[in-house]
Amino acid sequence: MDSDLLSLFPLWYVAFLLSLTCHEASHALAAKWGGDLTAYHSGQVTLNPLPHIRREIFGTVIVPILTFVLGGWMLGWGSAPYDPFWEHRHPRRAAWMALAGPVANLILVLLTGAAILLGFWSGQFQGSSQFDFSRLASGSSALTDGFARFLSILFSLNLLLGVFNLLPVAPLDGHSVIGLLLPEPTFVRWLEFIRQPMPSLLGLLLAWRVFDVLFDPIYIAAVRTLYFMAG
Repeated sequence: MDSDLLSLFPLWYVAFLLSLTCHEASHALAAKWGGDLTAYHSGQVTLNPLPHIRREIFGTVIVPILTFVLGGWMLGWGSAPYDPFWEHRHPRRAAWMALAGPVANLILVLLTGAAILLGFWSGQFQGSSQFDFSRLASGSSALTDGFARFLSILFSLNLLLGVFNLLPVAPLDGHSVIGLLLPEPTFVRWLEFIRQPMPSLLGLLLAWRVFDVLFDPIYIAAVRTLYFMAG
């Protein structure tokens, strides 16, 4: 790893923890609103990352470090507990709970995009000749440049997480979000099928194969929209 990439590790990890914490806390809060207090009693309805790290230390510490070292960007996972009997009694509420996580990521995309636009409009940010996940803008000083890179990472990572988690395969959130479109008895049968080991494994493999094709045009369109609004 070169020194420039290594210097981005703290920015990536803070952005990753913030994104994951908002995602999982939103699941937990939606479940609480829907009548399932499992995650609430486990301390997951919080923006403090420590309870989420303690619950999934492999997905929140080890895997993000490994993916950054090996690929130069960061991925991992967290989880919020829920009552499966509550899900079967209230499948529609469970579908809203599943949707809450990706929606939190997409809200962060909008907020981060607004912050980047403010940086452009105020003259603190400029366009960058090096376009990647961590460089959608550059700053006029070392401090503002670091902030521009952090916002770039936060924008890109949350767009990726929001879109990826909406894919309709287990264990991604999208396989439960489908419940908002199906009759409840059909949705329950869908969950019983999709959560079996073989459909889940095949679904994840398919998700990894098609995601680049799906995500690239979405990401490019989002960045072009950001630049267009920045003038």
